[in-house]
Parts: sequence; C-alpha cells; structure tokens
Amino acid sequence: MWGKGRKQKTTRIDTLIGQHTEVTGDIKFTGGLHIDGTIKGNVIAENDGRSMLSLSEQGTIEGEINVPYVILNGVVIGDVHGGAHVELSSKARITGNVYYNLIEMAIGAEVNGKLVHFPAGDEIPLALGHGDPLEVSD
Repeated sequence: MWGKGRKQKTTRIDTLIGQHTEVTGDIKFTGGLHIDGTIKGNVIAENDGRSMLSLSEQGTIEGEINVPYVILNGVVIGDVHGGAHVELSSKARITGNVYYNLIEMAIGAEVNGKLVHFPAGDEIPLALGHGDPLEVSD
C-alpha cells in the first residue's frame, strides 16, 4: 500500500509550551519542541541535525525559526530556515520567507513570502538578526 516502505521520522517531545503560555525572548533547544502557546523571539535548534519543532494550530511564533525538522500548523511572523524538512499543514500561516531542502505543503497552507529551495549539502543562509532578508539567486 501507499507509504508502507516509507520511514517516518519520529522525535520525542522534550519541551512543551502550553496554549496559555507566552514566552518573550529567544529559545535555543535540542530534541523535540512542541508549541501550543506564543513565542515572541527566535526559535533556534542547537547543531545536532535531528531537532524538531512542531507548532500547533493554536501556536504563534513572532520571530525567525532555524530548526532542521519543522512541522507548522499555526502562525509564524518571520523567516523559516528548515535545514532538512519543512512541513506546512493546512492551518499554517507564514509571513516571511521559507528556506528549505525538502518541503511538504498541505492544501490551505499560506506563505506570504518566498519559498527558497536549497539542495542537500548546500548551506541554508541564516539571517537571524542581520536586517534585510537574504536574496538568493540560482
């Protein structure tokens, strides 16, 4: 059947930010981070290459994201830098550019910005705190 031989990446959730929680400031993490609340700051995975961020339909991030594996179903106001895989679920609303290697986008997801592809092995530019978004040409 469909997808039978496909391996699903599973990362356990080490950190949970609840629905009625608001965090102001940058978050640096390793492992799995699930957000139901609001983050006003950047979300950055430490360089282990396996960290995962999941943002629920109730969640909001006002800042940039720099995480290898990203699953979004909420609101992001800022650029998304997904080093390995970006998944935009049907309720995802992104205002900013999405830098990705592999992307999955469900019907209904919105990106108000650029989708910028980077092949595996290429370094995805990080614009955290550096003013204007990076312009990339092929």
